[in-house]
Amino acid sequence: MSEKQYDLVVLGGGTAGYVAAIRASQLGKKVAIVEKSLLGGTCLHKGCIPTKALLKSAEVHQTIKNASNFGFDVRDFKINFDKILQRKDEIVKQMHKGVNHLMQSNHIDIFNGIGRILGTSIFSPQSGTISVEYENGESDLIPNQFVLIATGSRPKSLSFINFDHDKILSSDDILSLNSLPQSLAIIGGGVIGLEFASLMTDLGTSVTVIEANERIIPSESKQIATILKRELSSRGVRFYEDIELDENSIQKSDDGVTIHFGDQLVEIEKVLISIGRQANTNDIGLNNTKIKTDEAGHIITNTFQQTEDKHIYAAGDCIGKLQLAHVGSKEGIVAVEHMFEETPIPLNYDLMPKCIYTYPEVASIGKSLEQAKIANINARSYKVSFKAIGKALIDDMTEQKGFCEMIINQDTDEIIGLNMIGPHVTELINEISLLQFMNGSSLELGLTTHAHPSLSEVLMELGLKAEGRAIHI
Repeated sequence: MSEKQYDLVVLGGGTAGYVAAIRASQLGKKVAIVEKSLLGGTCLHKGCIPTKALLKSAEVHQTIKNASNFGFDVRDFKINFDKILQRKDEIVKQMHKGVNHLMQSNHIDIFNGIGRILGTSIFSPQSGTISVEYENGESDLIPNQFVLIATGSRPKSLSFINFDHDKILSSDDILSLNSLPQSLAIIGGGVIGLEFASLMTDLGTSVTVIEANERIIPSESKQIATILKRELSSRGVRFYEDIELDENSIQKSDDGVTIHFGDQLVEIEKVLISIGRQANTNDIGLNNTKIKTDEAGHIITNTFQQTEDKHIYAAGDCIGKLQLAHVGSKEGIVAVEHMFEETPIPLNYDLMPKCIYTYPEVASIGKSLEQAKIANINARSYKVSFKAIGKALIDDMTEQKGFCEMIINQDTDEIIGLNMIGPHVTELINEISLLQFMNGSSLELGLTTHAHPSLSEVLMELGLKAEGRAIHI
């Protein structure tokens, strides 16, 4: 047994876990993290950071291809995929080093092993003591006052075919490729699938997207989905929507993979299955607690991330909310502040920004007009095109199809949503996130002076348009 008694033990060292640990340390608490792999978790090593590094390289490739639009004649250039991968790995390595430094500077103890929650025993009158199993077969017991479960998630496979890590790939696998496939089928037209579709087609891979729903990104507005599909299609991505695959649909051979559906036959080199993520909640000792899970295995918590065992909390992908790194971080902070009586503000998931880092980018917060109507809200939308914004034309004269749309509850004049597609909207959405957090109005957004020329002027014009006072549209 560990000689130390901890105020908090965090099970999982991903974004939700290590951020929560830092917040607890700031409150003067003795904290430990149990992590079986690398600190930083999926986001740093197999998700957000490496994917966005590759997407940046794909964006640069797009810029070079369209250099003539800016007055440069660039005829001969080639992709150095080894260098792209090296840059991605260096970014991850640097950030991983930074996380380790944060743990040291905040005096957080790290236990590198597999952690499980134990039930009541002679060591503890309540469940929650953490057992840590190390690779060498040895183990430790870590007593504590509170536990935060932040065990994250993993890629979900189809029920009728498993990942073989060669031809049938997960998002983890595709980030480990050492060469670009000539052709790739992506099963799933959600956020992760479309980000890989965007970067792979821009790097020269022939991409096919197969989506089970009636349209791609069903969580976003229909018009945004239509524009993104059109833009990706213009760069070579083939889309098949409303397609149900079964155990007879996919056949592997030495040469690649064949996918059958309807009268279509798609022959490709590799398949990426991108149909969502599965919570890592099995084999962590939940059976030794009062904790409840839903049918998908997500841990059920209250608004302060507290489980049925009041001294055990959960945050991040394992609770199955928005499954975004920044959301997991906020959940972890709320959990820590609640367990140590700091009276936090519960998360309002309608106010959490969502981003898709395709080209063009997509960002949203709150409800789309379609979602508002389904909720029987008397809503109206206001829209401003990026082609009315000088900086958007300066940045990329071909990017004229994007827009920003604000959704207003006409009964309360409240902003209930904002959707964007276009240049750098994953940065612009943060202004709206702050506006919503401060309970700002469309008039306040419109009357706020924005630098000219800047992309953010689109938000000023949008706020003014909602008030009938737009200047440039």
